[in-house]
Amino acid sequence: MLAIGLMSGTSLDGVDCVLVDIDGVDESTRVELREFITYPMPDATKARILEAVAPGGGDSRLLCSLHAELGHLFSRAVAAVCEKAGVAPGDVAFVASHGQTIWHEPGASRDYADGSRFHAGTLQLGDAAAIAFDHNIRVVYDFRAMDVAAGGQGAPLVPFSEIVLYGSTEHNRVLLNIGGIGNVTVLPRGSRAGDVFAFDTGPGNMAVDEACRRLFGVEYDEGGRVTARGRVDEGVLAELLKHGFFGMEPPKSTGREMFGMQFVEEFLAAHPQMDPEDAVATLTEFTAASVADACERFVAPRLDGELDELIVGGGGAHNATLVTRIAARMPNTHVCTQDELGYSSDAKEAVAFAVLGNQTLSGRPSNVPSATGACESVVLGSVINPPRSR
Repeated sequence: MLAIGLMSGTSLDGVDCVLVDIDGVDESTRVELREFITYPMPDATKARILEAVAPGGGDSRLLCSLHAELGHLFSRAVAAVCEKAGVAPGDVAFVASHGQTIWHEPGASRDYADGSRFHAGTLQLGDAAAIAFDHNIRVVYDFRAMDVAAGGQGAPLVPFSEIVLYGSTEHNRVLLNIGGIGNVTVLPRGSRAGDVFAFDTGPGNMAVDEACRRLFGVEYDEGGRVTARGRVDEGVLAELLKHGFFGMEPPKSTGREMFGMQFVEEFLAAHPQMDPEDAVATLTEFTAASVADACERFVAPRLDGELDELIVGGGGAHNATLVTRIAARMPNTHVCTQDELGYSSDAKEAVAFAVLGNQTLSGRPSNVPSATGACESVVLGSVINPPRSR
């Protein structure tokens, strides 16, 4: 059957939208990519998201409006991928929409001295009803909440799809996704779901992109060319790597609240004399070093030191300088991009959510507790049925 997967990540570089042919369930799932687009995100929408995700920045009215605005944006992305593929929306069985993460702070809830309570959770915006109404289609959405309710981090959720698509009987593989945040899924050779583990490594493109916006007026470091001209400040890098997140044991996850706008503001304020190109180069090396450190500290020991392949996907796979720097820090591992293996780096996460949506509609779990820290396997997501008979 035909299905659509939608993913709008923390890097805010557009809405990734795939049309796939999918059949089967659990580890017998088979997926064929039929079409992929990155639907542009208007600058004004991006600005409103950045306002909403800033600590203390999003009031109730903004969040409500943005929820509707993103729902209509995602609906237009569905129409666009169908048009490009020459497929009528009525021929699509379902849409799986990740939504736009506004805040992600899982883990333990805590009580304050004044008697109030902070409840850990995760919030993704993008009204699925807009998609369902516009296209008279079933929509699966809000994938992370059930894992958090089960005591998990609500992330990373892609490991299930990676078992299906990338498992190997010959090699110990690590799938590295570099979006706004970096995350790895570790696939021991011949692994099944219980053998797989995954976690966020720390910053991906997020800090570099923010620095590029502030220092050069561009949205990202295209191809890593700014980084290639800069010089890494090793002393500053060493200080950055002392961040408490890196010493935390997996499972763990992070987001914009830790390595986003505020982090970059503090970094630039602490080093006002640093050359702009050096600042971007140092932040890029920060991502590369955090990935290599995570693999050395938490991955290699569980593979008896045999980390055969690191396969890079996500937007960061197009930053040749970043990929080269990761490879330089991992000389005993074959580092390559998904595109080099015949897969699409850009489409990876949108495909993953199509797989997760298929699991939801089959009544089958798709979180991997060894990756998220949940107490059990659970069925993810909520479902909106078509508003009219089909």
